[in-house]
Amino acid sequence: MPAGALVSLRYNNTELGMSAGSCTTSIRLEIRYDGRMHKISGLLAATLLFVGCAAVTLDLPSITDEPTGIRSDGRVVWRDLITTTPAESRRFYGELFGWTFHAPGVALGFGGDESYMLIRHEGRLIGGMLDGNTLEAEEEVSQWITVISVDDIAAAVSTARQQGGEILTEPTYLPSRGTLAVLRDHEGALFAMIETRDGDPEQFSPEFGDFLWDEVWSGNVTESAEFYQSVVGYSAASPDAAGLEYEYRVMSSAGEPRAGIMRNPFKELQPVWINYLRVADPEAVASKVEALGGQVIVPAQPRDIGGSVALVAGPSGAGIALQSWSEESSE
Repeated sequence: MPAGALVSLRYNNTELGMSAGSCTTSIRLEIRYDGRMHKISGLLAATLLFVGCAAVTLDLPSITDEPTGIRSDGRVVWRDLITTTPAESRRFYGELFGWTFHAPGVALGFGGDESYMLIRHEGRLIGGMLDGNTLEAEEEVSQWITVISVDDIAAAVSTARQQGGEILTEPTYLPSRGTLAVLRDHEGALFAMIETRDGDPEQFSPEFGDFLWDEVWSGNVTESAEFYQSVVGYSAASPDAAGLEYEYRVMSSAGEPRAGIMRNPFKELQPVWINYLRVADPEAVASKVEALGGQVIVPAQPRDIGGSVALVAGPSGAGIALQSWSEESSE
């Protein structure tokens, strides 16, 4: 959908018309694999759909149980799932990965008590889930949104604009969470940045069922690396992986790898952030996906940088990758 196109939505039975430049816009992504077309649809900036609009006041809960007082500039600290099938999504992720879901007990402004739920794994906060039906959008809204921590969100957003990014939601203060902005990079890949109020979650080694990695699938790896280096302050380097047959960059900050950039493997898919979950056996996990209402987009296959990977979609169509990984893979 071109910039400036109108999206008609209903919120609490009130129809709202919003231009792409002010609050939100919609995209539809498609992947062609093995002669079939699989759709991954999303509503850009849906997590903050109305934050930039004065008529509606929203909040989102803190991403930490207790204040940490620290920020890890450049680290992906949160992922939000927008889904139009919340009950089915809870069952899907709960049975596959052992996730649990609970309402935050904070007045958010979305409507029902379970409109936004926190996601935990082994007791740790790992993300959030928004019921896309409360947005009453006329188009499919389901997708994952990647959230990157920054020390100075105003400066990061300003740089993004200068580097060709599009700001979908200007830096906006949410009382319980902090200051959040939603944007597209120079190629159109959606992501969010946050300057947390209470500090970032403590870092831990991902176990099976935890988020493992985050990656930009880009049309031009070098240009994307330059964009994120400018905006977030990453350093970018090619991985030391023998036999790597495609262009790849590892983005790091404070000496720690934070995310990757690889050339987009699908011609039909516009540039996008992809989130990876660590699993012991992607093929075994993927074999259970369809019975739980999801679909396998790309079956499990070896990955040049290590381990094996599969791409699946949950019941609402939001795509996510399954990756096996070991200490030997990272050496």
